[in-house]
This record gives sequence, structure tokens and C-alpha cells, in this order.
Amino acid sequence: MKYDRSFNFSAGPAMMPEEVLEEIRDEMLNYRGSGMCVMEMSHRSGVFQKIIDDAEQDLRDLMNIPDNYKVLFIQGGATLQFSMIPMNLMKNGKALYIETGAWSKKAIAEAKKVGQVEVISSKDKNYTYIPDCSDLDISEDTDYVYICENETIHGTTWQKLPNTKGHVLVADQSSMFLSRPCNVSDYGLIYAGVQKNVGPAGMVVVIIREDLIREDLENLPVYLQYKTHADSASLYNTPNCWAIYCCGKVFKHLKKLGGLEAMNKRNEEKAKILYDFLDGSEMFGGTVEKTVRSLMNVPFVTASKELDAEVVAATKAAGFDNLKGHKSVGGLRASIYNAMPKEGVEALVEFLKKFEQEHRG
Repeated sequence: MKYDRSFNFSAGPAMMPEEVLEEIRDEMLNYRGSGMCVMEMSHRSGVFQKIIDDAEQDLRDLMNIPDNYKVLFIQGGATLQFSMIPMNLMKNGKALYIETGAWSKKAIAEAKKVGQVEVISSKDKNYTYIPDCSDLDISEDTDYVYICENETIHGTTWQKLPNTKGHVLVADQSSMFLSRPCNVSDYGLIYAGVQKNVGPAGMVVVIIREDLIREDLENLPVYLQYKTHADSASLYNTPNCWAIYCCGKVFKHLKKLGGLEAMNKRNEEKAKILYDFLDGSEMFGGTVEKTVRSLMNVPFVTASKELDAEVVAATKAAGFDNLKGHKSVGGLRASIYNAMPKEGVEALVEFLKKFEQEHRG
């Protein structure tokens, strides 16, 4: 790669498009004649107002976001949403969560501090599948149904959304955000921490249907109310200006590449290269049911923890970064987000093939 950059397979913070980084570099010291870096300028300035307005509009264009949805740029990352969602959406104090991995499990723990949480889980098989949610047993007073649409650690993704039977659907899309087309109208709220597939860490994008923004939460701290951010167009306090700027660059880049349909095609091609190898390998194997395998996060293992560790050490020595599996599951994991080039996946597969041949020899 250019600039002696490595193929970074981290689950986040992750690779950003090289073209975007070059644009950011060129504008670093003097953004478009403003005389300053975006990190230095006032969030109340006209220059930054155009940056945030353009970022929102480009995101709306990419996702075809309907007019009755607000786009919010909020600090605190995705983890803050584990609390904000139940605090804002639990009118009746009840929600249904589908537990499909580590991140939905964390969200459940926070929601239980706010209200009653019913759980449907795939924990019985170590989160290697997605539960059948085509005919949910859901009470009328349930405020919303929550899913983590792509589990970063366990590598599962929803291929068909749950049948919520008219109830609001909330989705954590952090690790698959903007990787494929999305019908926003199917959801009441979508959120995504941007450090995996869009930009630098420290911010979350929230897309929320306007009727879900409540005005009766006076006792809830002001910063934790979606109304606060919606009413101020994400400028209630100093936002993460740098992240908004970088994300805006990525949004324009994705539009230039052909939008989410084009990204989905690219991602399917990249993932197929790795999954085809894993399916044919005698040493390496995937850990997830084939029908729900993620295009973004690919966990895989060998026959032993010792061999897993040997492979990880070898990948580091070969210049492939962050292939060690999450500490909670072990093994290896390749995160191949939008910005990971096809060449990176091909290079990894060639390395793994060579390692397997040499180890067997």
C-alpha cells in the first residue's frame, strides 16, 4: 500500500479510505481558505455550519432518509445509546431485546436499569445464529424491539429483520453502517458508532423518527434527551467537529463510488474471498452459521488455542494488524469494513494458505 500503510483488520477504530485521508491531510492546516484547521474553528461559525449541513445531507442522500426522521450527531459513542434509548423510548417501561452477542448483551444490561426487559437469545449456541423472530410473542404494551444488526465480536448479521408486529424497531448498526442498502422506514431508530465503518472514534450517528422524540422528559438530564439534540440540530454544545468533518468526507466518498448498492457488491465480493478459503481449509474454520455470516466481521479458529496464538503472531510479523480475536471469544477475527481494499483480503488469504501449507508440511 501507499505510504507504507498496513492492512488494518481492526474491529475499530478501523481503516479509512486512503483518498479521504489524503483530502483531510491537504486541508489540515488551512481548511479551504479559513486560515485554520477544522479542529480549531468555532462550531458556531458559518464555515462549520456548512460542514455539518453537507454531512447530514450527504447521509440523507446515501440512505434515502425520509423527511420525518432526524439525523443527530452525538458524542459518547454507541455505548451511551445503551442508556439513552430506554431512557427516551420506554413510555410503558417495557422492551423486547434480541440477544445475539456481546454488544446486544451490554445493551440489555443498561436497559434493565431503566425498565422491564424481555430477552430472546442465541446464547445457548454461543451466539452463532440469529433466533427466529418471524412470529414474536410480544405484548401490546412493549415500547420497542431492539437488535444489534451486526455483532462485531461474534460475527453474525441479520439477513431479515424481526417481525415486530407494529412495534418500533431499534437497531445498533455500528459495525455494518453504510455497508449495504437500508430501508430507514423499517426502523424507528438507527444508531451507529462511527469508528468502525465511517470515521474517527468519539461520536454516534442517530437516525430517529420524529414522533419518537418526547417532550415529557423534564426530569431526564438535558443532554440525555433526544429532543435536546434535535432542537439544536446537533449543536447544543460543542460537538465532535473533527469526527463530523471526517464522516462528511466519507459520505461524499461513498456517493462517488456509487452509493450503498455499490458498497454492498464490493463487500460481498471481499467476504466471499475469505469465506471460500475458510470453507475449503483443513486448518481454519468459521465460527458462525453460514446463513447469518457477517460481511464486515469474520471470526475464525484453528483446532487449538495454541495454534490460534501462533497464527496471530505470524500475521503480526507479516504486517497484518489486529487479527487477534476478541478476548471474550479468542481465535482470530478479520474486520473487512468498507475501506478495506479487496487486495487486503486477497493478501490475507494468500498468507493463511501459505501458513497452512507450511504447517502441514
